[in-house]
Formats: sequence, C-alpha cells, structure tokens
Amino acid sequence: MFLRIIFISSLVIVSSCNKNMTEEEREELWSKAQTRQAIIDRSGTKFNSAMDPELAMRDAETRLQSGGGLLGKGGLSLDMLGKETNSNNTNSVAMPVNVFLWKGALETLSFMPLNSADPIGGTILTDWYSNSDNQKERCKLNVFISGKKLTTQNLKVTSFCQEFKNQIWVNKDVDSNNNTKIENAILNKAKKLKLQSS
Repeated sequence: MFLRIIFISSLVIVSSCNKNMTEEEREELWSKAQTRQAIIDRSGTKFNSAMDPELAMRDAETRLQSGGGLLGKGGLSLDMLGKETNSNNTNSVAMPVNVFLWKGALETLSFMPLNSADPIGGTILTDWYSNSDNQKERCKLNVFISGKKLTTQNLKVTSFCQEFKNQIWVNKDVDSNNNTKIENAILNKAKKLKLQSS
C-alpha cells in the first residue's frame, strides 16, 4: 500500500511538471533528444555501429563529453606509436608492445579485412577472408603481440578456417604449421621495418 502511494504521488509530481512547461520548451526539449545512431554519427567515432554498437556508443559518448576520443580529437594514429618526444604533448602514447611487430603484423595481413586492432592490448583480429580462387573456403586470424622485445615469444597467431558444405560453413582442422609460417612472415617483416628505421 505504501509503495502505491509513493508511485501515485510521483506520477502527480511528474505530470504537474509537464503541465508547467510551455509548448516552446517542449519543442526545444524534443529537438535536443536524439537516437543512438544520431549520437554516434555526430561524434565522429571511428567504430562501426553495425559491428559493435556498444563500443561505438561508448566511444561516441566519450568523444562528445571530452571533445575527442580517449586520446584527444585526433585519436590514435600509427605515426604516433612508438615515438618518443621531448615535448609535453599529451596525445603521444608509448606502445606497451613492440612497435615493429605491430606494424609488421598489420602490413603482413593487409590483404585481409580487419575486424579490430588494439595497439594498446596488442591484438589484431581479422574478419573472414576467402581467396578468389576458392570461394568455398574462408579463414580468419587472431594475432596477439605481447612485450616490447622483437622475439618470437612475444608473437602468437591463431587461425580459424571453414569450408562451405551443404549450404553451411563448417569448421576445418587447421595445421599449426600454417600459424608458424604466418608468425615467421610477421617476424621477418618486423625485422625489415626495424632495419629500415635505423
């Protein structure tokens, strides 16, 4: 009974507040109301709202509240990663993972569509990729980079492949040697990038 009284009294208070509002105030209030997609569009977030709506909304809210993303208006670019500056630039970030492994992995996998890339966490997740010669087989990769040293221990590649059979995609067994070959290709690219930078 007590809860009903509180509920009814709160309804009366809310409805009386609405009655005191003029028509112009109501229109102004509704003009400022926005859908989630409008907020995401206005923020300039780089995240795709169709792929991950929660991540896009979080980044959009952060950008709108702070005037930019987590790292300022420019966000995070590959140019700023791994650079050490003497200035007091708050937008520069030192990578917790080896910058050459990171760039080497991105360049090695550039032929595949990216699902997500996190330079701070050191993870690269590709989307499904089919070779034009064989459209009934597709693969995707997860790359994990840890540590600042350019070593094989700081790099791990996991691949997933599927075959199109009986109108559905069926998981295939993946040869672990293929993962090792991709790791070696990334490592070789990372070493070349390090040589070019010195």
